[in-house]
Amino acid sequence: MRTDDFVPQFLPGSTPSLAGGVPPAPPGTIFALAADGGYAVPPRKFALHFGRCRDEVHVPIGVDDPRVSRLHGVLACDGREWWIRNKGKLPIQLPGDVMLLSGHDMPIESGYTPLFIGSPKSGPHLLEVHVVGARNPRAADQQHTRTRPPDIYELSPDERLVLTALAQRYLRQERFPQPVTWNQAAADLNRAPGGRHWTWRGAAHIVGALRERLSMGPDPIPGIRVEDGIGEPVGNTLNHNLIKAMLASATLMPEDLLLLGDQLDENDG
Repeated sequence: MRTDDFVPQFLPGSTPSLAGGVPPAPPGTIFALAADGGYAVPPRKFALHFGRCRDEVHVPIGVDDPRVSRLHGVLACDGREWWIRNKGKLPIQLPGDVMLLSGHDMPIESGYTPLFIGSPKSGPHLLEVHVVGARNPRAADQQHTRTRPPDIYELSPDERLVLTALAQRYLRQERFPQPVTWNQAAADLNRAPGGRHWTWRGAAHIVGALRERLSMGPDPIPGIRVEDGIGEPVGNTLNHNLIKAMLASATLMPEDLLLLGDQLDENDG
């Protein structure tokens, strides 16, 4: 489909979630959808507005929530790529714990991106964004191929054991998890099968060396060294970033809790 064949258009409130895909459209077309409807625009110079004031934006969102700004943000295209700019007071939450703060902008990648606006008191309002990517002729062939194993990081037995103790709250799928304290990690390691005596300093040394090793090389993990500009509390943030990378790459899995002597239930996979 040519760009000239697709005109900017409103999307009714009955439009299905964009997570399941979008109607045929030329590459670079953006679809934006909230609870009361949305808008779709092909790649051209355009500023798509979203916010609380229904009469002044293309996509109304949070119309009954005064914490959402009348014009909360703009999806702008320079003719080739789309950017999002936050013009409201509240941050815009993106996937991966990324927050777009007021006055800042960033590019929107091809594919589906859920955005959330709101506060803990009012609850989040969902703005779905989907940018049509270039058609990949190999996609039809790839859908039936065998699943590619994830690119996991190599860990020694001690590194895996200590990291499992540190990350146990994440592996148990607790809400808002944080790394356990070093004293707690050492106590849990000393209760684990194997009979080795652990101190908190020994456990911290292993994880510190692991962070240093994984911060270098061909595929370094960002945000796991003090030099990366991490704010206080440094140690907890560095370990949190390390654990998130281990989970995202499937290097750490719930079954690693067996190393601590845990019994897995069905929810642990």
